[in-house]
Amino acid sequence: MSYDTRQKRGATRRPFSLVATPRITTAMAVGSIALCSLVTGSYADVGPTPPPVAEGTIRIATWNVSFFRRNEGDLARELSTGDSPQPRVVAAVLQKIRPDLLLINEFDYDPAAPELLQRHYLEVSQGGGDPLRLPHHFIAPSNTGVPSGVDFDRDGKIGGGGDALGFGVFPGQYGMLVLSRFPIDHAATRTFRSFLWRDMPGAMLPPGWYSDEALAKLPLSSKSHWDVAVSLPSAPGELSNTLHFLVSHPTPPGFDGPEDRNGRRNHDEIRLWADYLDSTRASYLVDDSGRRGGLDARASFVIAGDLNADPVDGGSINGAIAQLLDHRRVNRRAASGDLAPRSAGAVEAARRQGGANLNQRGDAALDTGDFSDGPRSVGNLRIDYVLPSKDLEVCASGVFWPRAEDPEFALVNDDAEQSSDHRLVWIDVALPGRRCPR
Repeated sequence: MSYDTRQKRGATRRPFSLVATPRITTAMAVGSIALCSLVTGSYADVGPTPPPVAEGTIRIATWNVSFFRRNEGDLARELSTGDSPQPRVVAAVLQKIRPDLLLINEFDYDPAAPELLQRHYLEVSQGGGDPLRLPHHFIAPSNTGVPSGVDFDRDGKIGGGGDALGFGVFPGQYGMLVLSRFPIDHAATRTFRSFLWRDMPGAMLPPGWYSDEALAKLPLSSKSHWDVAVSLPSAPGELSNTLHFLVSHPTPPGFDGPEDRNGRRNHDEIRLWADYLDSTRASYLVDDSGRRGGLDARASFVIAGDLNADPVDGGSINGAIAQLLDHRRVNRRAASGDLAPRSAGAVEAARRQGGANLNQRGDAALDTGDFSDGPRSVGNLRIDYVLPSKDLEVCASGVFWPRAEDPEFALVNDDAEQSSDHRLVWIDVALPGRRCPR
């Protein structure tokens, strides 16, 4: 991805300024609310901020925070100071939502960075918020920016982001991070970074595009696919329960040509999880340690991530995300029913921004990505998901997308990209053996 412009088809990324300055938007003025930046002001706990997690339940969230930087090591250096505006705003949002289990997308791979984020931002009050401690984490290498030595994009030369195993200008750019309040069983955790795209039966490879040499090196996952085994609390005398946190960040379905190589890869990256959940289809999958097969049919799971596919709008292949939304093991109410995460702010943003949003077919309340309002934009989309297994009881859900009149709008406003062009998505689920409060 280009640091400045990598976005969905034709969209232009609005740059985030690392200079802390007060900003009042037109929309805020209309709402008669004067808001300052996080560094110079405060905000009230109203509007889109959910109530505290109820006893016997946990909150699970995903957020693409746009913590990708121009050079390897830049993110860790930035997080070591404790005074960088974007991470402070991101931490302020997380201190409001207070997830117990969190996937962060677009977090440059650096083993030192998670602790720096925790120590200097999450565990320090931001704008009056209570510090947030998520003591356990999982981070691993990403395919992004790893040179392949092959001309994947067929531009006549070898090198650069287009010829990396996954788009990126250095190894690990646009990586992932899982943070958890609960212990992570690293021995039981599986990764699928090296699995080759050609080894998926019936893979949607672009006909005639890749050479045999390219197919021998091209992994299916543009970043990686992780099955992170999280040990949930259990009642005294009971066996511990494992929740499988299935996380990924498929490539955006654009930035290619009529061969649609990225759209096809996006479809099959999503399909990996659909097959992983189906014992009749998972036998071909081999993880990075050589273990074959998918997830046990009795296991509880949550699929999470920026999956870069909207159910009806945008540039993804038809039916790509339906592979998960309609999967027999996924909680249908949380995927596409009354418990699917929504926000009033997304509806207001679609009206306010206009453009492509006015011609979309999907429900704007479900949107999670706030993309460019330019003439070639796809508009705002639902592309970030938290999808629990059907055995989990879902108590509540939401998208942190404030309306212009909400004080929290200063954290995510669409005039200046305060935190990210994505919105945090969360669900509350009852712990095994417990029920949602009535």
